[in-house]
Amino acid sequence: MKMGTNLLVKECAGKGMGGACAGPAYIRCGLCGAVSYCSPFHQKLHWTEHKEECKRMEKQMKHTSFLHDFPFLFTRESTEQVEMGEVSYCSFLERRELHQIGLWKSECGCGEPILYLDASWIHGSWNLKSEMCPCTDPESPLATVLTNWADYYSWRCLPLDSPVALLLHWPLTMYYAFQLLATRLQNILPSPGQELRIHYLGPDKELHQLPVFAELCTLFPGVQLQIDFVGPSVPDFRDGEHAELTGYAKCLNDSCQCKVSRCMEDHMYDTTSVQCKNQPSTMALRFWKGLYHERFEDIKKVSPPHFIFAPNAGIAAYHSWLLTIKLISELHVPAVFTDYCEEAAFLAIRCISSIHEDPLALPLQINPFRQPIIIENAVLDIPTYSNSFLFGTC
Repeated sequence: MKMGTNLLVKECAGKGMGGACAGPAYIRCGLCGAVSYCSPFHQKLHWTEHKEECKRMEKQMKHTSFLHDFPFLFTRESTEQVEMGEVSYCSFLERRELHQIGLWKSECGCGEPILYLDASWIHGSWNLKSEMCPCTDPESPLATVLTNWADYYSWRCLPLDSPVALLLHWPLTMYYAFQLLATRLQNILPSPGQELRIHYLGPDKELHQLPVFAELCTLFPGVQLQIDFVGPSVPDFRDGEHAELTGYAKCLNDSCQCKVSRCMEDHMYDTTSVQCKNQPSTMALRFWKGLYHERFEDIKKVSPPHFIFAPNAGIAAYHSWLLTIKLISELHVPAVFTDYCEEAAFLAIRCISSIHEDPLALPLQINPFRQPIIIENAVLDIPTYSNSFLFGTC
């Protein structure tokens, strides 16, 4: 056994076994270092469950340095210092005057829960100066497929101290996952003028950060994008609603070109009624409340999918995923899932394999566009990031 170096106290992995915990979980497994215990007694009791996963987790812990590897000037602050408890997500945002503001409001859990979608979330602002955010068209067309954050920031002419990757990991992960599948399944890559219909499963905080998805219009130039957001977090009064997302989230500069046209309307509109003359590429959004396998018959009538994307899915944690996986398997539609850490992804793949007999179309791999700030208070001591690992089926 060894004492953990992480100053943040993790939950005892043997919690509930043989009585109440003796105190904080400061003792880490001396083999894998991925789980913590309150006492040697709980560690001994938990070994019958942990021994099967211990060697696997030991291998996963060897990816720590790679998972912490980002090109940003704030990388140490957002990885090591958060992991050690020296910096919190809130303090990270506070230092940049972004805490509990606009699109950033749902990024930390210290404020009041956001229970609805209103005009402020659809309209959206980066709350950053123009040189720090992608609020207008890129200076040059995308010449090659982007493969990491450094490539994206270089293409978008963004400084490496810009925090926008913390929000852009949603559309960039979806873009990257689709491109990976496209190299294996050539027939799914749309040409300019064609439709690309994406079913986006289990959205949560993304529903309050919708303007960042406009970046997909630059990543899929000329393609008519349709994204159907499906999940229990969709508000009842938005169920079945349409919206048109055109233009980018705005910057703080009053004289910036992004202020010339009012492309992000003040409320939801039917997709047939809103046009933005300055942006030829548009994105239609639809919202469906409920589980995917329960709503699919309604959705397919208006938007049968070309691609299914399920970020931070937690497949092994929620029994309801089994029926959704069965449906996706029957559809034979390319689907990509992500999860917070390698262990969660491994368990998810095991669940999928019990239903979907074909091998993965996209093997388990680290996502280069994972969110570049470590998750606080993760259950395991394994480095945990939003959209950390991805894998896919067909």
